[in-house]
Amino acid sequence: MDLGIKDKKAIVCAASKGLGKACAMSLAHNGVDLVINSRTASDLEATAAEIRAATGRTVTAIAADITTAEGRAKVLAACPAPDILVNNAGGPPRGDFRDWSEADWMKAVNGNMITPIMLIKSVVDGMIARKFGRIVNITSGSVKSPIPELGMSNGARAGLTGFVGGLARQVARHNVTINGLLPGPFLTDRLRSGMIEAARKANRPLEEILAERSKTNPTGRVGDPFEFGEACAFLCAASSGFIVGQNLLLDGGAFNSTMG
Repeated sequence: MDLGIKDKKAIVCAASKGLGKACAMSLAHNGVDLVINSRTASDLEATAAEIRAATGRTVTAIAADITTAEGRAKVLAACPAPDILVNNAGGPPRGDFRDWSEADWMKAVNGNMITPIMLIKSVVDGMIARKFGRIVNITSGSVKSPIPELGMSNGARAGLTGFVGGLARQVARHNVTINGLLPGPFLTDRLRSGMIEAARKANRPLEEILAERSKTNPTGRVGDPFEFGEACAFLCAASSGFIVGQNLLLDGGAFNSTMG
């Protein structure tokens, strides 16, 4: 299927691994040139080389902390007029809200709400002027079904979702769409590291822990990041201009609801 985005330009944040990398790879396979970002230069350069080799597209790697104004400025200098923006950042730590300080909350809200809003603010008017724009915010399944120990993530990402819900309706007439992708359990380094820790504490093989987690999902497995990347590319398609302000939950059916 031709998504109609060949030769478009995209910024993909936190793209050195995991779901961000999967989104970058899928976009590149559909002919998009990329500026990708993460904090660790070595991982980022390796990912850029992998995507170039697999797709033949131009991939510019910008090592910077996207949650800072300086980091955002570096990324935007490399791609000042993107057609596509994929917002992504590491989630806040788990824990009990009683243990979180005001500084902890400020960091969480900055990384998972303010940062994507600032990036949207920087690029949306250019997209409006060019009559094409696709913005995808990677949030979390916890936006729909809050996870108690992820309170900072629940709050910050839900705040972003609420803001975008209003803005998306304002810019849609210009062929600029803003939507959310809400991941459930995908086999990323973050999920694997959590399972490794659980296996260590239980003194059990990692494979058993993964198998148990998989059985709790209606699909009988955890997600493949490739599937997530393809969903991102679909939301960025030229033919997806009537998908506005939606939050697509990719969790294998774990969230049990008749109407989303």
